[in-house]
Amino acid sequence: MFKKKKVIIIGSGFAGMSAASFMAKAGWDVSVLEKHSIPGGRARQYSEDGFTFDMGPSWYWMPDVFERYFNQFGKKVSDYYHLKRLDPSYRVYWPDGPIDIPADYASFKNLFNTIEPGSGELLDQFMKEAAFKYEVGVNKLVFKPGQSLTEFIDWDLVKGVFRLDVFNSIKSHVAKHFKHPKLIELMEFPVLFLGALPEDTPALYSLMNYADVKGGTWYPEKGMYQIVHGMYELAVSLGVKFYFNQDVQQINVTDGIAKSATSLHRNDKGFDETIFDADVVIGGADYHHVETKLLQPKYQSYSTAYWNKRVMAPSCILYYVGLNKRLEGIQHHSLFFDTDFGVHGKEIYTSKEWPSDPLFYVSATSVTDDSVAPAGCENLFLLIPVATGLENDTEELRDHYFKLIIARMEKQLGQTIMDAVIYKKSFAHSDFISQYNAFKGNAYGLANTLLQTAVLKPSCRSKKVKNLFYTGQLTVPGPGVPPSLISGEVVAGEVLKLYK
Repeated sequence: MFKKKKVIIIGSGFAGMSAASFMAKAGWDVSVLEKHSIPGGRARQYSEDGFTFDMGPSWYWMPDVFERYFNQFGKKVSDYYHLKRLDPSYRVYWPDGPIDIPADYASFKNLFNTIEPGSGELLDQFMKEAAFKYEVGVNKLVFKPGQSLTEFIDWDLVKGVFRLDVFNSIKSHVAKHFKHPKLIELMEFPVLFLGALPEDTPALYSLMNYADVKGGTWYPEKGMYQIVHGMYELAVSLGVKFYFNQDVQQINVTDGIAKSATSLHRNDKGFDETIFDADVVIGGADYHHVETKLLQPKYQSYSTAYWNKRVMAPSCILYYVGLNKRLEGIQHHSLFFDTDFGVHGKEIYTSKEWPSDPLFYVSATSVTDDSVAPAGCENLFLLIPVATGLENDTEELRDHYFKLIIARMEKQLGQTIMDAVIYKKSFAHSDFISQYNAFKGNAYGLANTLLQTAVLKPSCRSKKVKNLFYTGQLTVPGPGVPPSLISGEVVAGEVLKLYK
């Protein structure tokens, strides 16, 4: 009788669940070990006092990537959740007041011309170049496993190498088209919040501007966790087995072959130790944690010095807030650029210090969705990007920043907020470490710098353990929800190539 090969996947975040479904589709016996009581990893959801909060990702960009993912299993996004395009896409608050960013491209172009006469035509040129980068980048580059430079011997990549702009920075690329500070900040913000300083990020990533402006900003009804729920439902339908409250302690390796994983199962009486056998192990948890905590030193691919030299995308301070009133005029997504853009960027990436007067982001899902807050109340998710590896993450520090950004919100919105707070929970460095074993308290993974692209990222395949693989935001293709779906597919493809 044919016996299925077994794969253990550590972690049920987007990348882990994606890998699980592709492995199950290929006929493998798939077990997912998850530290928490529900799937989703950093994209978990929780409810308290009538408020429902998505704990992590809150932007839904690149809807084509999600559609493509479900299509490969004969499904559609609409089989699992329904999307609403937001219009305006988001609001930006500058020192002199807010501007709404329209979903319609003609209106967006008109906005540019209003701010900087003549910039609309330059926007057309910028978006044409960004469309090419998106098409080639999303359909070609991000699906490369990064195991060899020969992967990039592809005619579309070779003939378009200069148009992909990998050797210029996004800062210089934006400056070539636009001069007004507001337009520059608007076009640079996706990389500042999710990767590195604009001067250190390849201009290739103007593809994110295409995703923003052309692809649109969407909201899954009932929240981002509906993506997790849909992926989980799909995986279970394919036969994937999930084991929750399983805190993996060790990957057991013999002669360079991973034989099993040892897990502690949390229950009412304490902990039970369980050993799961495997033909292949895929680490979907934090790569650094799997390498340095679950493997013996002789089986680790990278040194401490290597990890300490990695350029990390930001960590963040998060606040989950419930108000006993509705706010007048607030949008679903708001970016507060009412302070110095450059100073905060340097505090994240250069001086690596707690910010003096940070930019921040607010998601008010209750503007779009009545189910996430009690009647007459507002649900707020606030995010301050900060450097990784910071110390002194104290309640006093978190409270300081909360008061600071609420005061700025009150000034910009012209209404009181602090006196309406009836629920508040914070989440920062120490929580990212304790909850997700996040290297240096990272929230997003590795920065998308030129020297951390493709083959220069931590490998999705162990260099020391033949049947150990990795997926997620610290390996290819990089940080973000759509890249995580792709990462799971890529690593599953690598496993299946080796175990035909």
